[in-house]
Amino acid sequence: MKLYRKLYSVHKWLGLTTGFFLLLLGLSGSILVFKDELEELVYADLNTVTVKKNPLAIDDIYRIITREYPNLDGISWINPHAPANESYFFRLYLNDTKLTTYDLGLIRINQYTGQIIRHGRSDDWRVDLLEWCFQFHFSFHQGMPGAAFAASMGIVMLLSMLTGVLVYRKFIWKVLTFKVKIKTKNWRTISSDLHRVVGVWALVLNSIIFFTGFWMNLFAFESETWRNEEIPTPQNTLVKVSLDKMYQEALKKMPDLVPNYVYLPTQPKKKFNVRGNIEGQNPLFAGGNRVNFNAETGEFINVQRFSEMAIGDKIEALFFPLHVGNYGGVFLKILYVIIGLTPGLLTITGFLLWWRKK
Repeated sequence: MKLYRKLYSVHKWLGLTTGFFLLLLGLSGSILVFKDELEELVYADLNTVTVKKNPLAIDDIYRIITREYPNLDGISWINPHAPANESYFFRLYLNDTKLTTYDLGLIRINQYTGQIIRHGRSDDWRVDLLEWCFQFHFSFHQGMPGAAFAASMGIVMLLSMLTGVLVYRKFIWKVLTFKVKIKTKNWRTISSDLHRVVGVWALVLNSIIFFTGFWMNLFAFESETWRNEEIPTPQNTLVKVSLDKMYQEALKKMPDLVPNYVYLPTQPKKKFNVRGNIEGQNPLFAGGNRVNFNAETGEFINVQRFSEMAIGDKIEALFFPLHVGNYGGVFLKILYVIIGLTPGLLTITGFLLWWRKK
């Protein structure tokens, strides 16, 4: 009985002290599950361009971006797979030397005219509300301390679920076999039964989502990462070889690759690489597919495939798709949205249970 009370006390205070932040993580994560679809809906007018015969070369667009932003850690082309009438979307890696700001930016360019459609920092919601939400989700817009805090919330949620399993262990099988019915006698019984039922059914997927989120934010606990945030980014060192040539060569080296990410270096010793899915491959297994080039010489380095990775690297490559739910179609995304809202529901029902006892 003493052990039960201690476990219940831990479970209770974990929820009460961190529930609000878990609610924010769940809400923002649920929105991001449909980020691409919402981007198309919200910014359709801004993102749509008039199709012309040929788009500008990647080299030309690269020069447009680096003239606008002369001190970049790097550039990522996020939508090389987009339809011809959608503007190119690039993520910018900035650095204002402040630990309390996470330095991501974006730029949308009309690939036929070179016109900059919109650009700015990702922590400015007026530039792109969904990119703002993306950055908020893993850092609360508080830079490296925020990223470390968000990672800690992942561990807190896992501990809360573990203590919840131990406290409500007698109800788990009953819930899974539909023997627990939600009583509607009053708000107390509703909150109590909802807390148990929702907690059990969301247990596995929430464990995956919060653990993978914690793992992807581990960089926030590295002292070197913190030090680098306070070092001003040097002026861009532009690649001396053709990006277009390397991109076309990458597609030849890996002809079954469907690109969804291209990294364009702006600093020395960074690799040019093209990443994506293999034709017909489930996105769950796409994390390790890439073609790498030496950006200073244009020399081909290697081809990497998920199927050829070591088992530990394969497991880690699964974390991102498992976290975002992009590997099973629209119904799986809806499930991820529902699960993403459960931390908020558990927070509310847990608070009501505490209030009832008070």
